[in-house]
Amino acid sequence: MSKIPKSPEDIFQEFTNDFKNVFGENLASIILYGSAARGEYVYKRSDINFLVVLTDQGMGQLSKALPLVHKWAKRKVSTPLILSKHYIDSSLDSFPIEFLTMKQQYKLVFGEDVLDEIDVAVDHLRLQCERELRGKLLHLRESYLVTNGNLQQIKNLIRITVPTFASIFSALLHLKEEAAAGSKNQIFEKTTEVFDLDKSVFEKILQVREKTLKLKKEEINLLMQQYIEQIRKLTNIVDKL
Repeated sequence: MSKIPKSPEDIFQEFTNDFKNVFGENLASIILYGSAARGEYVYKRSDINFLVVLTDQGMGQLSKALPLVHKWAKRKVSTPLILSKHYIDSSLDSFPIEFLTMKQQYKLVFGEDVLDEIDVAVDHLRLQCERELRGKLLHLRESYLVTNGNLQQIKNLIRITVPTFASIFSALLHLKEEAAAGSKNQIFEKTTEVFDLDKSVFEKILQVREKTLKLKKEEINLLMQQYIEQIRKLTNIVDKL
């Protein structure tokens, strides 16, 4: 039976060997990103995220990765993000937040350090931040209405939205030339300071996600409305940057 690693580093060599055996010289690099790279990996709970960079020729042989993806899924490894270096270079204007988030905290496992070389343009980053905030604000409002005020459904909504906003907030801190701290809690705290948001609202949001705060139905509905209002306020601020 495949074992879930107690630490992401425990599988680096085996994971690398599997992809080297399959793709050979067409394997350019393997990079760990996400919660595991941020030091937030929780044994048996967290997924492990790898960026696998192939040559253009390797990208044409993607079917070779099918058995590897199936094998590693049993060990809490998410389906790897498999890209070519050309795709990364040509997509920085389309996905600046995603690549900036990776670049801010990652570990090179094998090969070329492709993330060290990338440069995210400020104007592209600001535009995507605004676009993402506006879209997520609409989604937050609609999803809240769908809950019909149900306590458990609102908790679930809060839990799934925090990671998304953490990425956006990290990008916004970069725009303001502020260092993006490692943990989600630090990122949220720094964002409230820099953009003059209500710190207490986001503290409660994080506590709900971490299951350390118990609220009654009326209280969590109020918190959700405050959450939406703070995101609306932030969206207007970013619009004026």
